[in-house]
Amino acid sequence: MTKNLQDFLITDDALKDISNIERKKFLQKIKIIKYLFLNGSTSNADICEKFDISLPTSMALLNQLMETGIVVKSGQGKSEGGRKPDLYGLKEQSFFVLSIHIKRFKIKIAVTDNNHSIIMEESIATEISPNSNIVDLLYEKSQEVIEKSGIDSEKLLGVGISMPGLVSSTEGKNFTYYLTEQEPESLQDKFEKKFRKPVVILNDTKSACLAEYRFGLAKNKQNVLVISMDWGIGLGIIMGGKMHTGHSGFAGEFGHIPMTEDGLLCHCGKRGCLETEASGLALVRKAKEGLEKGQTSILNNLKGEDFEKMDPHVIIQAANKGDQFAINLLSEIGINLGKGIAILIQIFNPELIILESEIAQAKQFITTPIQQSTNTYCMMQLKEKTSIELSNLGPNSGLFGGTIAVMEEIFKDQVAMLKASNG
Repeated sequence: MTKNLQDFLITDDALKDISNIERKKFLQKIKIIKYLFLNGSTSNADICEKFDISLPTSMALLNQLMETGIVVKSGQGKSEGGRKPDLYGLKEQSFFVLSIHIKRFKIKIAVTDNNHSIIMEESIATEISPNSNIVDLLYEKSQEVIEKSGIDSEKLLGVGISMPGLVSSTEGKNFTYYLTEQEPESLQDKFEKKFRKPVVILNDTKSACLAEYRFGLAKNKQNVLVISMDWGIGLGIIMGGKMHTGHSGFAGEFGHIPMTEDGLLCHCGKRGCLETEASGLALVRKAKEGLEKGQTSILNNLKGEDFEKMDPHVIIQAANKGDQFAINLLSEIGINLGKGIAILIQIFNPELIILESEIAQAKQFITTPIQQSTNTYCMMQLKEKTSIELSNLGPNSGLFGGTIAVMEEIFKDQVAMLKASNG
């Protein structure tokens, strides 16, 4: 019996000693493990249908995986007239992933397990910048989190890091932040040397989109847009049932589409970007400007450092208490964002748009003005075919996306290795 998935995974050296038939069986087992990881417990019949194999073959593979200790029986499914089918799932805590979600002013570090439970999570207050010393900082803080979690570090398969900016997962680089950390090696290479584990870096919105695609409202849907509304604005694109990242991996820079002639200077260097009028940064800026001009609001209770470090969450809390100034601010942000979303609907014709991240927590205070704005600026024939919904994944979609990215990379490498050796 293997101790964990790490021991089960095939290596180049081990491939030399197994036959083509054994390689084919191992490939099927890897695909079953991936399916259970992404979909949870399932029946033998579902696995047969998914992988187009016979019931005896599927049962034999599941029995072998149970012998390894990676797969276990996990209850029974619903009956369709006969005996309730046995369900099979991954054994609790057979592997872990370290997931790190970098935001503009905060970093979340979490240890997640194979059944998508967060074992340990901590947040660090820090401000992102082009020249931050991020590699050493994340490594040191991550070691503290891993130690506190009490997990067996040998079961830690890899590290997923989601971050703002122009991020190329294939090159392992961020072209917006941590610039001095990426010479002469890529950010990914430096992280892998530190952690001595596989590391995947990806854009924060792509991470959230991946979580929605695999676990959220976008699962099993064909044409979906995921809009992250935090300090900035990002776009994840699912078309034809697949995630699209573009030629260089940068598709979805929705927040940096110029929307206002001679508008405010954006941190990207251009003027009038949507982000300057419809993001968390814009929300906080507008709140401060209004309060300084004498607007009546419970936000006037913020003094000194609390005023300077105001964040979108504080404004959303005020709106939920009935503060009209805060409600009006969110309405203005929603109307501006709705104009941009109307353009997306007319370009992509999606069946669903998912709103996620911090400003999505404002719920009806942001969704109502967005709907009003899209009704005004979008062709009705397209608009009426598109649903706009709030994410149901909660505040940790970025962490879940990082976990999925690591495991998909590991499964992809296993499949490529087995197919290459069989060819």
